[in-house]
Amino acid sequence: MRPNPKTLIAATLACTLFNTSALAADNDSALIKRGEKLIAYGGCVDCHIPFKMGPNGPEKDMARGLSGHPEELRLPPSPKLDSAWNWAGSATMTAFVGPWGTTYAANLTPDRETGIGAWREKDFIQAMRTGKHVGVARPILPPMPWQAVASLPEKDLRAIFSYLKAQPAVKNKVPDYLPPATSISKAGG
Repeated sequence: MRPNPKTLIAATLACTLFNTSALAADNDSALIKRGEKLIAYGGCVDCHIPFKMGPNGPEKDMARGLSGHPEELRLPPSPKLDSAWNWAGSATMTAFVGPWGTTYAANLTPDRETGIGAWREKDFIQAMRTGKHVGVARPILPPMPWQAVASLPEKDLRAIFSYLKAQPAVKNKVPDYLPPATSISKAGG
């Protein structure tokens, strides 16, 4: 009995589509793993995962993921800065004050309202290349080392973005940046 040519074509097409899907899944998995390594090497967790007090002192609050400065955490006025101490960081390692003003570590989770969930890959790459939020808005300020990240090849930036988008979404609205005059007046100086 001779096989039906239409059946052979359909079977070949199905196998090709299945293999293409499997290859795409493998590539996505490899990209996410690469992104995870780059996030670890870059120290992103140092500022974007808040600290909490644990039984042995400060520890990363892994339940918050890469959600940035905790929305509910209201900080007191920043310490007085002078030429010997010209910047400071909060105990959570998610808020920083210096000559640039007060900055808060951003929510890097894929939450669409408070994180990077609505960002496209090209928005992320442009932001990392230009040092502008979403690639076009306000400057990305210290201590975010966007200049170092900007030097990464595009494939590595895509890997970082893929890893971030693969994380659980955490709803956490980070406070807005405070310019220097606002930071100083809130600090009582």
